Amino acid sequence: MSQANAAKQYILIVDDEPDIRELLSMTIDAMGIKAVEAASITDAMRKLNERSFDLCLTDMRLPDGDGLDLVSHIQQHHPGLPVAVITAHGSVESAVTALKNGAFDFLSKPLDLSNLRSIVSTALQMDAAESARAAPLIGESDVMHQVRDIIARVARSQAPVHIRGESGTGKELVARMIHDASGRREAAFVPVNCGAIPPELMESEFFGHRKGSFTGAVSDKEGLFQAADGGTLFLDEIAELPLPMQVKLLRVIQEKKVRPVGAASEQPVDVRILSATHQDLAALSKDHAFREDLFYRVNVIELPVPPLRDRGDDIELLSNRFLESFAAQHQVGEKSLTDAARAALRRYPFPGNVRELENIIERAVTLSPGDLLDVDDLRLEPTAPAGAAQAPMNSAGMAPQAGVSGLLTPQLEDVERQAIREALEQTRYNKTAAAKLLGLTFRQLRYRIKKLGIE
Repeated sequence: MSQANAAKQYILIVDDEPDIRELLSMTIDAMGIKAVEAASITDAMRKLNERSFDLCLTDMRLPDGDGLDLVSHIQQHHPGLPVAVITAHGSVESAVTALKNGAFDFLSKPLDLSNLRSIVSTALQMDAAESARAAPLIGESDVMHQVRDIIARVARSQAPVHIRGESGTGKELVARMIHDASGRREAAFVPVNCGAIPPELMESEFFGHRKGSFTGAVSDKEGLFQAADGGTLFLDEIAELPLPMQVKLLRVIQEKKVRPVGAASEQPVDVRILSATHQDLAALSKDHAFREDLFYRVNVIELPVPPLRDRGDDIELLSNRFLESFAAQHQVGEKSLTDAARAALRRYPFPGNVRELENIIERAVTLSPGDLLDVDDLRLEPTAPAGAAQAPMNSAGMAPQAGVSGLLTPQLEDVERQAIREALEQTRYNKTAAAKLLGLTFRQLRYRIKKLGIE
């Protein structure tokens, strides 16, 4: 291949309809990209062997087979090549099947050329594997290597990913890694906790509103979907969405358009949806607590994140990393764990997972005067079963001891709970601003919200 050709980007178009191939080729050529046409799977396979491509666009129905056959062939023989499939209008099941089989994205007929250009631009920016390997997911256990491998694969896709795992396992970190390894990494990553938005404000928060559309709407407001346009919207604790909002979300995912509150028309948005919850979304959908049709749209690819107790030596690896970080942050000198402390951590079930380990190490580093941290410095719950809630901490960051202090715990919790609620209301549920108002770090506030059961 000549140097001039090496700099040129190529897209393979596979469709048996000459008019469709011509329309796609003209659009792609106008973007400064070379289009190569194929009328069948056999013809496409021959062209794939003749040269390398940067993207493949294929129809689902071809004269010598199904477009999914070509997707599978490319996955096996050209694993670095993203594939977008062209489906019939309204064929949601075909699109979802294609995404599950490894397709990067899909286009519906009649073709939306602006959507086509967006898909092409995103696909040509991808360099997923290299980005994912450099991402900061700490752990060398087999299960964490599997998680990183899945992240590298799903980052090449546009398919919705549902990240499943217990609280504190790092689901948002996984979502950020998928975004950072994708072709959308130059655009915004917008995380939102679905359980933290009051129901009456939810539609405005997600889709925006127009000035005067309701009391208090003093100006136009951009919604979360518009803020994430071109990038990724991470719906954390998606199971907390009320059913009416689930209906609206499903329509946006299907139509790729939003209507701000008070607006007369819809506006297109190009957003990849990642979601997460610590609950069993499949069970909720069977119990009609979560819409089944929405479940299948957000759960195209499921990515399980393992609990810390299943990660073996990662517990010590993470502990050492947290020790270094917090010792430097609090300027208390180098700290280390005794053999007994390390063994205690290995035995502990960690109901709060990585977040709980982080809190335990920070508390020990802050409150223990010595350089060597022993079992007592960790203040572990000795009989806490897996999945049980950790005892609430007092204002010093310590678990309350038995005796008189235990009698005060409910009263202190009520005072703290009320203070946090007032701060959240004053800041319109902006947790970063509420933490600053309370004199806490964001992480400390999030911990207290969880432990005190504040919704």
